[in-house]
Amino acid sequence: MLLKRNLKNRISEKCGTIYKKKINNKIVHFGRWLIEGSPYVILFDIGAAAWNLDRWKGDLWNECSIGLPYHDREANDSLIFGSLVAWFFKELTDQLQDKPNVIAHFHEWQAGTGLLLSRSRKIPLATIFTTHATLLGRYLCAGNADFYNNLDKFNIDQEAGERQIYHRYCLERAAVHCAHVFTTVSQITAVEAKHMLHRQADVVTPNGLNVRKFSAMHEFQNLHSMNKAKIQEFVRGHFYGHLDFNLEKTLFFFIAGRYEFSNKGADLFLESLSRLNYLLRVHKSDVTVVVFFIMPAKTNNFNVESLKGQAVRKQLWDTTQFVKEKFGKRLYESLLRGEIPDMSKILDRDDFTIMKRAIYATQRHSLPPVTTHNMLDDSTDPILSNIRRIGLFNGRNDRVKIVFHPEFLSSTSPLLPMDYEEFVRGCHLGVFPSYYEPWGYTPGECTVMGIPSVTTNLSGFGCFMEEHVSDPSEYGIYIVDRRFRSADESCNQLTQFMFSFCQKSRRQRIIQRNRTERLSDLLDWRYLGRFYMYARHLALSRSFPSKFKMDHLNIAPVSPANTHTLSDVISRPEVQSNKKNLPEAFATLLLYTPENMRNTIRNKLIEITQIHLVLKVYMTSFI
Repeated sequence: MLLKRNLKNRISEKCGTIYKKKINNKIVHFGRWLIEGSPYVILFDIGAAAWNLDRWKGDLWNECSIGLPYHDREANDSLIFGSLVAWFFKELTDQLQDKPNVIAHFHEWQAGTGLLLSRSRKIPLATIFTTHATLLGRYLCAGNADFYNNLDKFNIDQEAGERQIYHRYCLERAAVHCAHVFTTVSQITAVEAKHMLHRQADVVTPNGLNVRKFSAMHEFQNLHSMNKAKIQEFVRGHFYGHLDFNLEKTLFFFIAGRYEFSNKGADLFLESLSRLNYLLRVHKSDVTVVVFFIMPAKTNNFNVESLKGQAVRKQLWDTTQFVKEKFGKRLYESLLRGEIPDMSKILDRDDFTIMKRAIYATQRHSLPPVTTHNMLDDSTDPILSNIRRIGLFNGRNDRVKIVFHPEFLSSTSPLLPMDYEEFVRGCHLGVFPSYYEPWGYTPGECTVMGIPSVTTNLSGFGCFMEEHVSDPSEYGIYIVDRRFRSADESCNQLTQFMFSFCQKSRRQRIIQRNRTERLSDLLDWRYLGRFYMYARHLALSRSFPSKFKMDHLNIAPVSPANTHTLSDVISRPEVQSNKKNLPEAFATLLLYTPENMRNTIRNKLIEITQIHLVLKVYMTSFI
């Protein structure tokens, strides 16, 4: 620990020297990031260095033969940033003198320019490049291309040129091939990168979560109940005048993320909601589903009807409290006199008038609004256009109601005053049927909060769960097959998932939430961080082969594709029910055991467990 602390101080001193050297030009800002752990952070002011842009464009062309158009602001900014990064690493490595060696990890094409310039200038550092989604892949999927069935058929250069992103694609591809180690965030993205960028990923580095941040232990069920009550209050106001469904038998589904209609699967979701509505009506189900679309879009203000609904609800609540207070006071005085109150006299005519006025205020002649805001592109908005097509207008006979909230959630909102985390905890099911999702944090966040979710086998998260969990649906992870089935078959599968969820009893949903929350350890950085550790050691061994050798490192080659034993460790039903005589505490311990030692330790733990059971039976015989 002392050596590590001294090393950090030494690097911070070197960084501080550079900071002081350039402070007058306001190029570098050095300090600590105000997040957990307070890591050191260096910020480059690209605005202050923009006057060098033309010169640096010439350097990029001379060193890498890549030209950038003047009108592409994002590409120009990435060049300024990359040039500053390369300058910084040159200064840093010159002062450190290989003691210690430096590892530079670059994420996405915007940061790739720094990697290109660092390698072309032969700066002595180990480089890693991670793509979270290929640039061209995102463009192709947004254009409704049959992407995964034609990965090997695309003319990459032509497709990039037609979309006027060829220079960006060149930056990304060059960074991928110049890096000592190339990683992707999921196996599905590794397949994509192999065809789009023509390099096989060296390591798959899945995105993890700080599980401790979301951990609520046994309290997460109570948090679900508390936050569900807040959502119910919103629903009471939004659907006033049409609140003819039982809120205790109402389920809350949601989809959230960037407004990428096809990539995020909103098109498939809406079509499946139409079919779910039909099934619930045909089976005469008493369950109502309220679906929230949390996707930011262009708006100019809140919808007047939505604001009015919340005002009516609040006014009705105030009226109820006023009448209740008068009723309680008269009841209290009557009981003190030893009299049974006459219920016909305990409320006077004024009280009935107030209540009749409140009831009259809740009358509504129009349907509850589908959206909570005034949309700027109402007629062309993809979600609203599809809602009109399927005819889900929140009618009385509809068992599926839709609320489109085209703004990220905030606790200061006058409509739905909840943070995103609170909202997720209050919902019953998150639905993310993405067509293009390199990883997918939203279902992962649902999992660590104990909320079941729907994902697909085209998302990194879905592939990860299929590899690590023997039966994901038993643990509240429903995986829609969008890779090997037609769109109609995938839609029917999603509809069936949601319909079967609607048929679960409250007790079954509670049990399932407990099972879902158990998978949190799979997504913890304490486990997934080892893939990054391996990538960094691999980069050091390739950039400084005389000093670092992978054979001498106590880190076994790992990738999510070959860690199937995790399903035995934490998620299989037979492990959870101790059918293999392996307690869950020991199973979790095996989660952090090196692969080559796992079988030996497993056998020892089973022996210990068997001895414990024998002693337990032996001691019981004396009681």
